[in-house]
Amino acid sequence: MFSGKVAVVTGGARGIGKAIAQAFRDRGATVRVIDLLPCDFCGDVGKKEDLEAFARDVVSRQGQVHFLINNALPLMKGLDECTYEEFNYALRVGVSAPFYLTKLLAPHFGEGAAVVNISSSRDRMSQPQTESYTAAKGGIAALTHALAVTLREKARVNSISPGWIDTEGTVYTGPDAAQHPAGRVGTPDDIASAVLFLCSPQASFITGENLCIDGGMTKQMIYHGDCGWKLDL
Repeated sequence: MFSGKVAVVTGGARGIGKAIAQAFRDRGATVRVIDLLPCDFCGDVGKKEDLEAFARDVVSRQGQVHFLINNALPLMKGLDECTYEEFNYALRVGVSAPFYLTKLLAPHFGEGAAVVNISSSRDRMSQPQTESYTAAKGGIAALTHALAVTLREKARVNSISPGWIDTEGTVYTGPDAAQHPAGRVGTPDDIASAVLFLCSPQASFITGENLCIDGGMTKQMIYHGDCGWKLDL
């Protein structure tokens, strides 16, 4: 299904991005990754010049792109400590970079192209002191449906909002697992599988949508005593 296709993954050297990149490779796709960590193209998606250099490199080497996965992780800092510059950097990584990389690569989208933006369940719920990350994730969720309309008949555009996804291989039990109706904490492969589906022909009638993959966590209300949780007074 993905043999001979080209997938671009931002933030693809670790965590969810690494799982997505590997899933495409396992199915025969050529994968191009940009990340601050060692990878085939080291760069900062928060910098315009790095995005432009990466896009030029991808187009010169691969010629076209079929799948663009905007996954790079924004900074998470809150109202008390986040500076103006840090907040804007989080927005550059989380919103401006997906917009600009899509703009740069769109003229080179191949047949059946799809864009998947990685948002977060924080696009609809929050913890204290997470404003920079939450704003970026809310922004990319909204950007998704705008791009879907603009890129109609050229590429489908959807977003995924992961919930609690463990990237360290930890096995969680007790209240950590019980607060999820699915009975467990998520893994990067849960998100990678959804990305593959949204990029596949089976999802050809899906665009402009946001898929929350959180084991049902945002649907379950938890009060004192529920699922093993106790209010610490």
